[in-house]
Amino acid sequence: MDYCAGIDVSLELSSVCILDATGQIVREAKVAREPEALAAFLSDLDVPLTRVGLEAGPLSQWLHAGLEKAGFAVVLLETRHVKAALSAMIVKADRRDARGIAQLLRMGWFRPVHCKSPPAQEVRALLMARKQLQAKMRDIELSLRGLLRGFGLKVGEISKGQFAARVRTLTAGHAMLEKVAAAMLRAREALQTEFARLHRAMLSLARENEVCRRLMSVPGVGALIAVTFTSTVDNPERFSRSRAVGAHFGLTPRKYQSGETDITGAVSRVGDPMVRTALSEGAPILLTRAVRFSALKRWRSRWPSGAACGAPRWRWPG
Repeated sequence: MDYCAGIDVSLELSSVCILDATGQIVREAKVAREPEALAAFLSDLDVPLTRVGLEAGPLSQWLHAGLEKAGFAVVLLETRHVKAALSAMIVKADRRDARGIAQLLRMGWFRPVHCKSPPAQEVRALLMARKQLQAKMRDIELSLRGLLRGFGLKVGEISKGQFAARVRTLTAGHAMLEKVAAAMLRAREALQTEFARLHRAMLSLARENEVCRRLMSVPGVGALIAVTFTSTVDNPERFSRSRAVGAHFGLTPRKYQSGETDITGAVSRVGDPMVRTALSEGAPILLTRAVRFSALKRWRSRWPSGAACGAPRWRWPG
């Protein structure tokens, strides 16, 4: 008889549920979240586990690698499917979530999620850290603008390099404002230094990666877009055809058809928002800023003027 294990992951303890082929509960327990503890618990059951299921999340890829190394067939379940299936339960509890995951595995009502390779996870960590530092710099600049505006001081349109000098000029002669602005500008300068360091590391990755260099030959595609795209795709062989990539990143239209109702909406926006943002920013650059004509630009010119990224008729080439 085949057995399935569903694991609801938590920061401290994970709930585990073992089901047989008929859906009967064989064992339920709370186990430490470390992959070694989970692997030891599953090994001591002495039942032939066909699959072990985890809901995709922050800890799932780490646990997936550890359990797979221990010899278990591990599957990451798509979060939206798990949420939709478990929403029918009146009582929300970790034990019931583990039961639901095990039932989804047993019946096959799930969509497996690709587990990124360790190098791809490292690149994603670099991109996320770079993005966070960039966002914090922007927050400080906007906060300074808001604080000074309350005293009738307007920074106005200014380049990044002249922002600090402009703020010091405006706050000159105001003792308290000088103190506040100096502290925030020092914080901004520290963030700018660390951001530049991570940005150089990202550029180095793009230079060393042959696929990134090839992507950067496309008008409108720079190092950031190339590194983001390659690290998210990770393994191109998991896509049967190139058209599936756009749907995977939420760049194909939604569809709702029921009876005589047939609605084609805007892009679905499912999947990774970082790569979707990068591709959506690169497309207008190709159409507006790139002077040299290309096959991609010619392909886009065949569409009506109203069709754009997000319009119902838009499709990525492939």
